[in-house]
Amino acid sequence: MKLKIAVLAGDGIGPEVIRETLKVSNAIAEKFNHEISWNHALTGAAAIDKYGDPYPPNTHKTCINSDAVLFGAIGLPKFDNDPSAKIRPEEGLLRMRKKLGLYANVRPTFTFPSLIDNSPLKRDRIKGTDLVFLRELTGGIYFGEKGRKENGNVAFDTCIYSRNEITRLAKMGFEIAMKRSNKLCCVDKANVMESSRLWRETVQSLEKNYPKVNVSYELVDAVAMRLIQWPNSYDVLITENLFGDILTDEASVISGSMGLMPSASIGDGIALYEPIHGSFPQATNKNIANPIATILSAAMMFEMSFSLKEESDLIRKAVNISLEKGIVTEDISSIRKPFKTSEVGDFLVNQILISN
Repeated sequence: MKLKIAVLAGDGIGPEVIRETLKVSNAIAEKFNHEISWNHALTGAAAIDKYGDPYPPNTHKTCINSDAVLFGAIGLPKFDNDPSAKIRPEEGLLRMRKKLGLYANVRPTFTFPSLIDNSPLKRDRIKGTDLVFLRELTGGIYFGEKGRKENGNVAFDTCIYSRNEITRLAKMGFEIAMKRSNKLCCVDKANVMESSRLWRETVQSLEKNYPKVNVSYELVDAVAMRLIQWPNSYDVLITENLFGDILTDEASVISGSMGLMPSASIGDGIALYEPIHGSFPQATNKNIANPIATILSAAMMFEMSFSLKEESDLIRKAVNISLEKGIVTEDISSIRKPFKTSEVGDFLVNQILISN
């Protein structure tokens, strides 16, 4: 199969984890006789430095002319620490999601048997955790009207949702739930927020179309607590943009490291695959970043965008072997001399090529 994939390495450790992911993906292509065309483009701070735009037109063109997008990370401290900055790297990610129609972020959270004691939570609390968050990506407070008034002393951000935006995400949540355990949780703040009341009302109106799915409705603060107390009680959760942003980062620590969890951003067309972690600028060019989340994102890409499940499963198998043997980076290593980013990538490539 011929695969055309846009590569947006981004900022910080993005280029390093992407480099290892391309190595692993090329090994898969060699193993299964695929041909991959990698189309590189800039986004985030790297694009601002070159073009003055975090998501320039040529990057968008590269994305829409590809079959899928593989993304690294975005953001640098020089922008975070400057409240007066007119352009920010994160604007590129928001604009990319909007222009590509990526309205749903699929973020799984699961545990690895060999790393279950790496989690900050007790073994009995997290054992068996296997949940999926579906976070709305192109609406809500991040895209609503915002600004300052009264000489800059008052700031506002507006959360706006339409019924159609909620419906399309909720339908996707119901469909995912039906492929799993028929459990769906709608996360909102309907006791105080009008936009959340629309969320709850809309999801309730869809229940009759999915009679096998057991739907629960929980307030976001309650979910934040239960994710720590009993994460294995959840299966599929749907929620709006801001709540999903926060809750998925909270859920990521269940596995033991943010460097382990993949994600996909999908819509009606091309899909984007990325690790859930940020750009981790302190680790840039030190060869210590954990590439597994990005590599597992590529596994999601092979399965979801190209229906190549055998290839996807082989990547996951290689990752599990790496974790069991302790071929891991310092964020999850228990030995004095952990493995480098590139060494983990090399091990995974070798595992793929020698597998039967």
